[in-house]
Amino acid sequence: DYLSQGIDLSGIEVIENDLLFIARARLEVENQAKRLLEQGVETQNPTQVGTALQVFHNLGTLKDTIGNVVDGYCTVLEENIKNALDIKVLTQPSQTVTRGGPGRAAMPTPGNTAAFRAALWTNMEKLMDQICAACGQVQHLQKVLTKKRDPVSHVCFIEEIVKDGQSDILYKFWTAVTQTLSSQFQSATDSSMFLKQAFEGEYPKLLRLYNDLWKRLQQYSQNIQRNFNTSGTTDLFAELQQMEEDTQDIFMQKNQDYDPEKALKDSLQQYEAAYLSKSLSRLFDPINLVFPPGGRNPPSSDELDSIVKTIASELNVAAVDANLSLAVAKNVAKTIQLYGVKSEQLLSTQGDASQVIGPLTEGQRRNVAVVNSLYKLHQSVLKVITNQSSFPAAAEQTVTTALKAVHDLMGSAVQPLLNSVGDSVEAIIITMHQEDFSGSLSSSGKPDVPCSLYMKELQGFIARVMSDYFRHFECFDFVFDNTEAMAQRAIELFIRNASLIRPLGEGGKMRLAADFAQMELAVAPLCRRVSDLGKSYRQLRSFRPLLFQTSEHIASSPALGEVIPFSIILQFLFTRAPPELKSPFQRAEWSIARYSQWLDDHPSEKDRLALIRGALEAYVQSVRTREAKEFAPIYPIMVQLLQKAMSTLQ
Repeated sequence: DYLSQGIDLSGIEVIENDLLFIARARLEVENQAKRLLEQGVETQNPTQVGTALQVFHNLGTLKDTIGNVVDGYCTVLEENIKNALDIKVLTQPSQTVTRGGPGRAAMPTPGNTAAFRAALWTNMEKLMDQICAACGQVQHLQKVLTKKRDPVSHVCFIEEIVKDGQSDILYKFWTAVTQTLSSQFQSATDSSMFLKQAFEGEYPKLLRLYNDLWKRLQQYSQNIQRNFNTSGTTDLFAELQQMEEDTQDIFMQKNQDYDPEKALKDSLQQYEAAYLSKSLSRLFDPINLVFPPGGRNPPSSDELDSIVKTIASELNVAAVDANLSLAVAKNVAKTIQLYGVKSEQLLSTQGDASQVIGPLTEGQRRNVAVVNSLYKLHQSVLKVITNQSSFPAAAEQTVTTALKAVHDLMGSAVQPLLNSVGDSVEAIIITMHQEDFSGSLSSSGKPDVPCSLYMKELQGFIARVMSDYFRHFECFDFVFDNTEAMAQRAIELFIRNASLIRPLGEGGKMRLAADFAQMELAVAPLCRRVSDLGKSYRQLRSFRPLLFQTSEHIASSPALGEVIPFSIILQFLFTRAPPELKSPFQRAEWSIARYSQWLDDHPSEKDRLALIRGALEAYVQSVRTREAKEFAPIYPIMVQLLQKAMSTLQ
C-alpha cells in the first residue's frame, strides 16, 4: 500500500503477479478478520475480537470497519422494529402474508382482536430481546476497543476511533436505536388505530417491557465489567489488565447532558399521556354516575365499594413503575377531591342543620349520611394504600393529602351542630347564678338535694344530644375527637362559673361539691373515658377539695399554677372577701356572661391577672377613701398570691 500510494504501478509485468497476489491476500485476510470479529462478538470472546481488531488496525481500516459494523447493527434493528410492528403480519391468521386487494386496510377481523394483541405482545418481547442482544455486542466491542493497545505504538484502539471528534460507538449506537424506536412507533401507531389502542390501553405492559430491558442492559454492563477483570489469562489480557477501570459505559453512569434511560423512554410519552387521561376518566365516571345532578343522597355502600375498587385497580396496574404510580396517584387524589366536592354540595347549611331542640331534621339526617359516606371513603382508600407493596413515598403523600381534605370536610360538616351544642351547654351552666348558694348547713349536715337544678338539666341535655344526633355517626373516633373538646370546654366553663358564685355559704359549698361530682357524670357521654380529658379532668378533681379549705391553705396548695391557673383561684378568693372588695366583673359593672366572654377573648394569664390586680388596687383606694383602720384579712393573702403568680410569668 505504502509503495503504490500516488503511483500507478499497473503494466509493470515483473510485479504484476505480486500485486494481484497482494490484493487477493488482503481481501482474504480482511474476510477472515471480519468472520473472526463477527464470531468473537457473537460468542463474546474478547481474544478473538482483539485479534480481529489488531488485523484491521494493521491494515489501517479499523475506524471504517467499526463504523460499518455498528451501522449494520442499527440497520438490522430497524428492520426488526418494522417487522414487530407490521400490522399486515400481525393481522394474518397464519404466517403466510397474502396480498390485500387494492385499498384494503389491514385490520384485525372482529373477534380476532385478542389474537392480534397476543401476537403484538409476543413480537414486542422478541424485539426487546433483539435490542438487548445487539446492545450487548456493541458494548462488548467497545469494551475491547477501550482496553486493547497496539503492541508496537501502544496506541489505545478507542483513541483511533474517537480522534476525529467521533463520539464513542455505544453512544452513537444507542442514540440511533432510540431515535429509530421513536420514529417507527410514531409512524406505526399513526397509520394503525389498533396498534395505537393497544399501546395506549395496555401502556403499563409496554412500560414494563422497557423497564425490564433497561434493567437487563445495566445488569449486563456490570457482568461484562466483572468478566473482563477476572479472566486475565492470555497475553492480550495481561495487556488489558494494565488499563484503568472503564468509564465509557453509558448504561452505568448518567452523563450531565444525556440520560440514556430517558432517551429510551421518550418514545413512550404520547402513550403515557393517553393512558393517564383514560385512567382519570375511569376514576371519574363512577363518581359522576352516583352523584346525579339534583340528587339529594350520598352514594350507597355498593356504589362506594365500586369507586374504591376502581381506585385500587388503577393503582395496582400502575405499580410496574414508580413514576407511573406517582402519576396515577395524582389522578386518585383528583378523584378523592371530586368526591369531596360532590359530597359538599349535598350538605345542608340551613338553620335546621344546627338545631338541637327537636329530633333529627331532614337536613341533619342527610348531613349524617354524607359524613358517614366520606368516612367510609377515607377508611377504604387508606386501606388500599397501606396494602400497596412498594408504593413510592411521594405517591403515598399525594393520596394522604387528599384524604386529609376529606377529613377536614367531615369536620366542617359537623361544626354547626357542635357549635349549637356548645352554646346550649354554656347557656345551661351560666344559669347556676340564678340559684341560691348562700345558705348555711342543714341540721343533718348533708345537702338537701343530690345536685342543683342546672346540673340536672345539663346531664339531661348532653345525654339527649348524644343519643338523638351523634349516635347516628359511624365514625366514633371522629365524633369523640370533637365531643371530647366540647367536654373540656364544658368543664372549663363550669369551674369558671363555680369560682364566681358569691355569696357562698356552708350549705352552698356542700351542694356545689355535689355538683362537682355530678359534672363528671354529665360529660361522661361526650368522651371515651372521663380521665382521657387530661388537664380539664385534673382541674375538676383538684378544685373540689379547695371549697372547704382555709384561704391560707389554698394559697399554699401544690395544685396552684400547676393544675389550676392562679387567676381562677384568685377569682374564687374574692367570694370569701367582704362586699367592699369587689370581683373584677362587679368593679367593671359587667354581667357574668360578659365577663365570661372577656375571659374567652383574653386567654393569656397575664391579661387576666392584670384585671384582678386592678380590682385589688381599686379596693385599696376605697379603703383609703373611707379611712378604714385595716384591710380585710383575705387581702394580704390575695396580694401575696398575685405576686407569686406574676413571678411565675416572668
